[in-house]
Amino acid sequence: MKIDVLIVGQGLAGSLLAWTLLRRRLRVVLVDDGRESASKVAAGLINPITGRRWVKAAYLSQMLPAAMSCYQALANHFGQAFFVEMPMLRLLRDERDRQRVIARLEDPIYEGFLTFDATLPVGLRSPFGAVLQTSTGFLRTEALLARIREALLAMGVYRTAELDCRQIALEPELRWRELAPRRIVFCEGHRARFNPWFGGLPFQPAKGEILTGVTTGSLPEIMLNYRHWLVPLGDGGFKTGATYDVERLDAVPTEAGKQSLLADLRAVYPASAEFRIEQHRAGIRPATLDKQPFMGCHPRYPNLYIFNGFGSKGSLTIPWLAERFADFLQQKADLPAWCDVSRYHDSHFPG
Repeated sequence: MKIDVLIVGQGLAGSLLAWTLLRRRLRVVLVDDGRESASKVAAGLINPITGRRWVKAAYLSQMLPAAMSCYQALANHFGQAFFVEMPMLRLLRDERDRQRVIARLEDPIYEGFLTFDATLPVGLRSPFGAVLQTSTGFLRTEALLARIREALLAMGVYRTAELDCRQIALEPELRWRELAPRRIVFCEGHRARFNPWFGGLPFQPAKGEILTGVTTGSLPEIMLNYRHWLVPLGDGGFKTGATYDVERLDAVPTEAGKQSLLADLRAVYPASAEFRIEQHRAGIRPATLDKQPFMGCHPRYPNLYIFNGFGSKGSLTIPWLAERFADFLQQKADLPAWCDVSRYHDSHFPG
């Protein structure tokens, strides 16, 4: 069967890319092995200003409206809200943090995103104060992926299978099983490290653990950002994470990770009552060495593509970049240089 695009992997990247291409009336099939992925575990935070240096996301004026439009369109289609807009209270760690944010508050490009907030919710501890961030929220990623999977199944364009790259024929035409795609796009998350064509790229995967639980204490109806983050889910429920481990790259939750998250939560919320953990999960972020995505085609096999490496910012960046990637596939439009995988063609592709 001839198709336009075979997409490998149904994380957020593969799902939104498939949805984008189907809306453009391309013939698409998506294959996924059904295993746990970072997208299913992640909190799906959208936070335009991140890091210890309080850096505003590049291309935010395009990415944020694109993300909001995408998630609203999906909500309209499925009759279910996926994005929850919620402000974030970021606790300042030390005097250096405080001085950096004062500088940001004086910079006009940060106007409307940051507000110094000296009034903390009852029970919260932050000796150096806090800053209120807006244009923030979280994506109910697991629910969104489930709805897209159901829709793809109903359209007959979803395959549950573990794709072995040795089964892909490159000549005389591109083929996998009964499918003859014009292009294959790998959206495999951290598993792309083992891809025979793109595995040499400088990935920097990191394991993250996340807790979901309830507390008998009161939580503010606002997200918290400290050494980690906390998302209130209502009725005392919450989600908190995430740890960062570049050594143990597996999806196995650890007691050490759980205790680390709880210790940091209790440090900023000493007045809270008991925390009862109901779920403990782990995933591997598909991060990259230069902190930028990998998008584009293989230098030797131009019908093999990658759309990957979005790390912890995928909820914000993927909707806009999926449109750019679709333009690249359909019209040979240029990709943004900072995410074009051609930056590594000379250094990271053997032969």
